[in-house]
Amino acid sequence: MNHRALRMLAAAGMLSLALPSLATTASAQEAEQGADEATAAGALIAYRDALVALDADAASALFVEDSSVFENGKAEGSWANYLEHHLGPELGHFEAFEFPRYEVEIREMGDLAYGEERYSYRITLEDGRVIERDGVATSLLRREGDTWKIVSHHSSSRAPRN
Repeated sequence: MNHRALRMLAAAGMLSLALPSLATTASAQEAEQGADEATAAGALIAYRDALVALDADAASALFVEDSSVFENGKAEGSWANYLEHHLGPELGHFEAFEFPRYEVEIREMGDLAYGEERYSYRITLEDGRVIERDGVATSLLRREGDTWKIVSHHSSSRAPRN
């Protein structure tokens, strides 16, 4: 199945989210208990964990080759492009990447899944500066054998509101 077809399926999947018979939801706690890439929630948690570990290779293994990444209003292209031109250089300046709050919900539709994440993150830069944000992300995942891979990932964040 090509990338365009998956995008159309994602749009169709969004409509099916309102139908509980076609979708299941996993809480973050449930996902943490079996957090492995054999579950869609586990794949998103593994992505979060790769960021915490500042491990670009571990994160890369979670994306399909023809993926799409969108961040804060910008189309970043594929995961490989996003890693090379945006996230990769940033990770080199991070001392720590933490997620003090993290929630994930998954709705599976056969071999596709739609994930919603709500979180806060804290980045400590190598020069000691700290960046704190509240964020959300949506992802389309595809089952490949006994693992789940991210096809499309869209995240946005803002400064926490007091």
